[in-house]
Amino acid sequence: MEKMKLFAGILVLGSLWGFSECIIGSVLYDSNLPAGALMTGVFAMGLMTMSRMLYRQRGMQLGMGLVAGALRLFNPFGGCFICSAIAIMAEGLIFEILWYKISLDINELKLPKLSVSMGITTTYFVYVGGYIVTQILTPVLSSAGFYLENLLVFIPQILAAGLLAAIIGGITVPAVLATKKLDIAIRDQLYYPATIGISLVCWFVVIANTIIILYA
Repeated sequence: MEKMKLFAGILVLGSLWGFSECIIGSVLYDSNLPAGALMTGVFAMGLMTMSRMLYRQRGMQLGMGLVAGALRLFNPFGGCFICSAIAIMAEGLIFEILWYKISLDINELKLPKLSVSMGITTTYFVYVGGYIVTQILTPVLSSAGFYLENLLVFIPQILAAGLLAAIIGGITVPAVLATKKLDIAIRDQLYYPATIGISLVCWFVVIANTIIILYA
């Protein structure tokens, strides 16, 4: 696949991921719903699984996580936005590690039992791993300093919180894999304007929303 087409795919899917985290995630957080589990189980896993199915390229999910995490930094609402940005980037990396040895031919994962188990297992480790990474890096980046004993206190809570995300991922991943593979071999005259246009809209809405809230 052409590098430019892959980059455009990373940009648009990463922007959609970041947009969902900033807009939908903030609404869920303000509504006292389990925003983290829902965002990881539905949007993060859904988009990363879709990207692997459509593009069949390793490294793409990490790129998506970096784009989504960068966009999250432009929306300082809905809890600790720095924590969220770190978690998003970590989730992309952890997904890459877990799926690195999996064949790029996703057809073999479409068996119901296999797709459900992959969804549950991957989502659990992606969510828990991302959560733990934030507990380590956030205090380091904020100059507060990381202390292992502070992390150990929250480990039971983190492990338990991952169960809901895993259940949701056990539904999302099979649902995505069950869809027919979309044809992305469209003409460049349509592909690039569409991907760039959607990406720009996502960034514009998030930044505009931030400005409106700050100066309202």
